[in-house]
Amino acid sequence: MKKYIPSTLLIFLFIILWEVVARMVDLDFLFPTPSAVIMELWELRTILITEHLPSTLLIIIIGLAISILFGVGLAIAMNQSKAVEQTFYPIIIISQTIPIIALAPIFVLWFGYSIWSKVAVTILISFFPITISTFDGFRSKSKEIQELLLTMGASRKDIFLKLDIPSAIPYFYSGLKVAVPLSVIGAAIGEWLGAQVGLGYFSRRMMTQFDGAGVFAPVVLLSMLGILLFLIVVWMEEHVLKWRK
Repeated sequence: MKKYIPSTLLIFLFIILWEVVARMVDLDFLFPTPSAVIMELWELRTILITEHLPSTLLIIIIGLAISILFGVGLAIAMNQSKAVEQTFYPIIIISQTIPIIALAPIFVLWFGYSIWSKVAVTILISFFPITISTFDGFRSKSKEIQELLLTMGASRKDIFLKLDIPSAIPYFYSGLKVAVPLSVIGAAIGEWLGAQVGLGYFSRRMMTQFDGAGVFAPVVLLSMLGILLFLIVVWMEEHVLKWRK
């Protein structure tokens, strides 16, 4: 825990500075104090946790699950076939050059205000780090060990199971640790642009009422959700990759 003391102190100092400046500015609808945000979060805890949080969490889980299946599957295909790599790798890169905020309204047109417009935004923003990191993991395998396995008569399946996958797993978790916070952002963006429930929707609704603390309260909850999901991935990584220690 000692290694987190500097970052904790920095965050604590930032919150104090924010509190002081916000009190000096004294414009609660525009720049609320952290204490006002916490009080608003406490007052809204029931509706945020029981009504809006489950909707956002469902979008994140579905979007992340599809991103993992799609991203890992595509990384495996690109590793097995040079033609697939040359076809899809540039498209994956291009997909990330398009502003997500510009595509989100199109998804709303296609899927309406259903959950799938938000899931589509979440997938688009979170599959990239999973795909690229896993593919880099496959490419990081030792050529010397691969040649050794081939001289020992190993089949393509043996090399995939005993060399490719162990090489890719650490990279997969690195990509997943990036994708998890991005999935929270993707779900919030989707809800901001078209939803009837969710933390992103609630934040936008509070903005139309000029309730600054009400805008920040679901954002704080989204941040806490992202941190919790990140810690779960770290815990999974430590248990799956015990052999690295």
